Order: sequence, then C-alpha cells, then structure tokens
Amino acid sequence: MPRSVNHVASRAKRKRILKLTRGYYGARKNVWTVAKNTWEKGLTYAFRDRRAKKRNFRALWIQRINAAARLEGLSYSRLMGALHKNGVEINRKVLADLAMNHPEAFKAIVNKVK
Repeated sequence: MPRSVNHVASRAKRKRILKLTRGYYGARKNVWTVAKNTWEKGLTYAFRDRRAKKRNFRALWIQRINAAARLEGLSYSRLMGALHKNGVEINRKVLADLAMNHPEAFKAIVNKVK
C-alpha cells in the first residue's frame, strides 16, 4: 500500500512560516530551512528582549532621576531613601517623567522630602 502524506497541511505550514519571514534578507526569506531557523531564532530573541526591555527602561528612569536629583543637590540613593522614609509612594517611571517634563513638580517633591 502506498504511503499517505498530507501534502496540503505540509505546504500550508511552510507557507505560513515563509509569509512570516517576508522582508528578511537573502535566503532567510525564501529558503525553507533557513527561513524556519531564522523565524525560530527570532521568537527566542523576542522572548528574551521582552524582559530586557523592562530592565533597560528601569535603568533609563534611574539615570534621569539621578541627573535631576543632582541638580537639586541630592544623589539618587539619598533621594530614594528620603522618599521611602517619608512615605512618598511614587514609582520611578512617574518620577523620571516629572524630572524630564515637569521640573517644578519634581523640585516640589524633592523639597518635601529634604
């Protein structure tokens, strides 16, 4: 008895992945094995970088807060310590936004905890 192979499903799977790799450079977009490997590696990078993005933004917020705090005569660590000691519940994202876009509001927060 001849072997039965579902060519329709196999082709559909290949087409789906090749469609996802459109816009890639060279063989990465149209050679099945290369495209599949590239696509799988891309999923790995996406998973990793969703976490790295959070770290990068936190680091950026800390740098911005530190720069603004030093203009007010405090270091980042002393400012954060004073905020926690005085019970000011404000996260780094909001603090960094205030430091960048509303320096007078940031200055008011610093003066409150000094």
